[in-house]
Amino acid sequence: MQDDIYILWNDIVESIKQEYLSEEQSYPWILGFSGGKDSTVVAHALFEALLSLPPSKRKREVHIVSNDTLVESPLVVAHLERSQDALRNAAQSWSLPITVATTRPPVDKTFWTLLIGKGYPSPNQTMRWCTDRLKIGPTSQYILDRVSALGAAIILLGVRSDESESRRNNINKWKNLHESNLQPHPELTGAFIYRPIVSLTTEDVWEVLGTFAPPWGGSHNGLIQLYRDAEGGECPVVLSKAEAPGCGTASSRFGCWTCTVVEKDKSLQGFVDSGNHEYKPLIEFRDWLKQIRNNPEYRSVERRNGLVTFDVSGKHIPGPFTIQARQMILEKLFETQKAFGGSPLISKEEIDLIKSTWAQELAKKGQ
Repeated sequence: MQDDIYILWNDIVESIKQEYLSEEQSYPWILGFSGGKDSTVVAHALFEALLSLPPSKRKREVHIVSNDTLVESPLVVAHLERSQDALRNAAQSWSLPITVATTRPPVDKTFWTLLIGKGYPSPNQTMRWCTDRLKIGPTSQYILDRVSALGAAIILLGVRSDESESRRNNINKWKNLHESNLQPHPELTGAFIYRPIVSLTTEDVWEVLGTFAPPWGGSHNGLIQLYRDAEGGECPVVLSKAEAPGCGTASSRFGCWTCTVVEKDKSLQGFVDSGNHEYKPLIEFRDWLKQIRNNPEYRSVERRNGLVTFDVSGKHIPGPFTIQARQMILEKLFETQKAFGGSPLISKEEIDLIKSTWAQELAKKGQ
């Protein structure tokens, strides 16, 4: 059984090496790296593949790109930053053609700017405005910039058929090009998807992480412990609306600490239960934010466009949070920050833009 994992792993590394050396094209590779188990396995195999090649063959650019929504679980952010530093230092030491980068939403599209500034109601299953603005937009722009500069780009994703039925259906929906490991991205023109570990089971992934030490040094023990403490999985790298349902589900919960799409944040609760009690104020804030979402006392009658709207059944559709509610949410966030005591939960730039948005809105209403 132990020999099986060595054979499987060697096959994965060899297939990545051969794809990297493809004479059909030399477009840059962009690895969507969340720091979770699947993307870590892809990064590990990628490093092994490149290190097995002579320097003269390492001509294709590789970008290892992570997305920071600016409301990620602080403990997960710390793990991701450690991982990125290790990848960056190793790439520099071995002169590998690897760039490690992080994408973030612009200040006018952050979670707090939209929710507290413009009054967007807390995201839920039917109105998940956060995924597109915080995740898809910033990373898609990074990819499109490479496509624009070099004609095309290839996205490496750690997606696996074994993850879930919905993931398997989505993978099966998009077939590879004839005699190729690549498939056109459904929404990003000029981008292609490469899924090097699509056939691995979850058991395979854990066995790889437990058996092989990462080429950048240390071990995968910190990542393994993170999963044990969190009692869940990571929110996946999301690059299209078709994949958006994977963001904010009960089975994928290394995500935003503010996520009100899920009923209960099992991941953050898992960290608290594991002894990280400083995260309790974050859970309490998230639960409160979810609780007040549909309270008519905190919602405007009109939509942001000034119209009063109703659904097909004649039920009134409330507008954004009122200015007073937004002020209350900001004060509550400040209290949460004080109780948490860790890294800032909101930036000064966001606060300034929020207050400017309020002032413009009030002036427009003549108040």
